Amino acid sequence: MKIGLIAHDTKKKLMQNFCIAYRGILSKHELYATGTTGRLIEEVTNLHVHKYLPGHLGGQQQMAAQIAADDIDMVIFLRDPVAPKTHEPDINNVSKLCDSYSIPLATNIATAELLIHALENGDLEWRENR
Repeated sequence: MKIGLIAHDTKKKLMQNFCIAYRGILSKHELYATGTTGRLIEEVTNLHVHKYLPGHLGGQQQMAAQIAADDIDMVIFLRDPVAPKTHEPDINNVSKLCDSYSIPLATNIATAELLIHALENGDLEWRENR
C-alpha cells in the first residue's frame, strides 16, 4: 500500500519516532512524504521514502495530486493544531481530498497508531481491491 506522511515542524520528531517504532510494518509498503519529513524519516529508519518538494514549496500539492488520482491508500498528517506556521502545509485540502476518495487519514499519533495496526492486521485491504 502507498502511505503518505506529512508533519508540521513541531511534529517532525514525533513522526520520526513513530516511523522508528513501526519500521517493520512501514518497510512492507511504499512511503511518500513531503521533502523535509521524508529526509528526516530516512535518516533515522533507513527506509526508502519517495520525497516530494518541501511542503511549503509545493510538496503538499504534489501529494494532494496523488491523493486526487486515488494513488495513495493512507495518510498520516501529524499537525500542530495550536500553532501551525504560515509556511507549513494546510490540512484542509488534504482532508477534503481524503474524504472525497475514502482514504484513511490520521492527524494525531493516537489515530496514526490505530491505522498502522489496522494496516498490519489487513483491515485496509479493501483499498487494494477498489
